Parts: sequence; C-alpha cells; structure tokens
Amino acid sequence: MHCPYCHYSDSKVLDSRVAEDGASIRRRRQCPQCERRFTTIEQMQLVVVKKSGVVEPFSRDKVIAGVRKACKGRPVSEAQLARLGQTVEDSLRASGVAEVPTESVGIAILKPLSQLDPVAYLRFASVYQHFQSVDDFVDEIARLRSDGIIPEHESASSTTPGTP
Repeated sequence: MHCPYCHYSDSKVLDSRVAEDGASIRRRRQCPQCERRFTTIEQMQLVVVKKSGVVEPFSRDKVIAGVRKACKGRPVSEAQLARLGQTVEDSLRASGVAEVPTESVGIAILKPLSQLDPVAYLRFASVYQHFQSVDDFVDEIARLRSDGIIPEHESASSTTPGTP
C-alpha cells in the first residue's frame, strides 16, 4: 500500500478490524519512510457473471428491485426489502467467492424471500425456476408446507368461490 503522504511504496499494518457492516476491513497503517499514519478500508469486490459471460459489479439495489416486483401488492415494507438485500449480499460474501454466477444470486434470494412472504416467493420462484404449469406451483406449495414455511391448512376465505 502506497503512503498517501510521501508515496513510499510500502507500509506497515498496525491494526486490522472488521468494519461495522461486516463486509470490509479497516486497517491502520504506518509508513516506514515518513512514519505518518493512515487508514485504509478494504472490501472484497463481489461481481456477478451473467449467462452471456458479461461480468458486472454486484448490486444490492438490483436484488431489491427484482424482489420488489415479486412483492408488489404484498404487505412487505422497504425496510424488510433492505434487510433481505443485505442478507443476500452477506450470504454471497460468506461463500468467499468473488465471482458469483447469476444463478447463485437467485438461489440466495429464494430462502429469505420464502420466509418473508410465501406469495412473493412463489411469484419470484415461478419466474426464476421457469414454472411451466400449475403443477409446478402445487409442488412448490407442498414443499413450502413440508418445510413449515406456510401452514398445512391455511384457510382461504370464509366463502367458497361462486357463492355470495
């Protein structure tokens, strides 16, 4: 690390700490040439590899925007969406892999979204997992029930369809 004061090409690390967000490391350094101290913040660059091979920086905002579409009309707050976005980013960073395929991003979204709102989860999963028929929805609902994410016999409405 170059000294920002005298531009000497080396420095000594005096202290390292994980930053509050958990996604970066704060290092206190000292230049052996001029002996001045400075702080650096290092963050792992997380990138997404698209199916086309294009690589772009990971964007929590893009994750939130995609999930927001699935949550349209559902009782999900912006704060909950922000927490989900942070959860997804944290799980991707925890994998220790700097280049993440888009499929991994989608998979990282599915579990926290299923716990946040099962209906929004089904909407998102139907697009992400390419549901082809009603049976795909039925199978996924059965899986959610077996995992305890939705109750076994969730009541619909008090009236049956077609009756007043």
